[in-house]
Amino acid sequence: MAFTRVTGKHRRPGRMHRGTARAAGVAALTTTGVVGSLAPSALAAGPAAQQTGLTPVVALGDEAAAQVEAQAAAQHEAAREAARAAAREAAEEAARERAAEEAREAEERAAREAERKRLNTFVSPIAGSYVSTGYLSGGAVWSSGSHTGVDFHAASGTPVLSVGLGTVVEAGWGGAYGNQVVIKMHDGTYTQYGHLSAVVVSVGQQVTPGQRIGVSGATGNVTGAHLHFEVRTTAEYGSDIDPVAYLRAHGVNL
Repeated sequence: MAFTRVTGKHRRPGRMHRGTARAAGVAALTTTGVVGSLAPSALAAGPAAQQTGLTPVVALGDEAAAQVEAQAAAQHEAAREAARAAAREAAEEAARERAAEEAREAEERAAREAERKRLNTFVSPIAGSYVSTGYLSGGAVWSSGSHTGVDFHAASGTPVLSVGLGTVVEAGWGGAYGNQVVIKMHDGTYTQYGHLSAVVVSVGQQVTPGQRIGVSGATGNVTGAHLHFEVRTTAEYGSDIDPVAYLRAHGVNL
């Protein structure tokens, strides 16, 4: 009895066709770097290499393909987690840098504010002293007929301080005032320090509140050691104002 050869669309694929299809799958997996990471046992689990007449083909079974997919998914997830960790670290580092910068800026603002307050502070020209002769006191000892400033009690050699921020406009001999220092203050007024035994600043020098500008003495027209302190609205004699009221208006308690 003759056997009829089966043909048409229901014909079972030949061995060569199946091997070629599997080879294409393996090639695709190889390009992803996954096949190379398979354990030898996974490859061994599949059918042996088949000879197609062209190239040997490794036929992977369904189990091996599943392992390839699982490894690929695990590698992909590990890469994503590494990226997330790097992003978190970068965000934390940026936050630390912002906090450090804000702290530096706060310190700088505090330092500037402290310096501003210091420069705007006024002090007494003789620390811990008191007024021994008041403003506008009368008597023949003053050529104008009255006292144009105040006298602070001070033994000879006592440090004399600038009452505030300003620039020295006179430093040296001042006639009846003896050795003196005159400072143009930052608010435009002038302060005068007379009868000094020594001057330690020079014209054009900027001075700050509480800075030592000389030492008290008894030079000029005096009867004893003290500090003559005067405040004027201009550089000219006769523009004097009450020195005690001036200092108190700037926060100095006398």
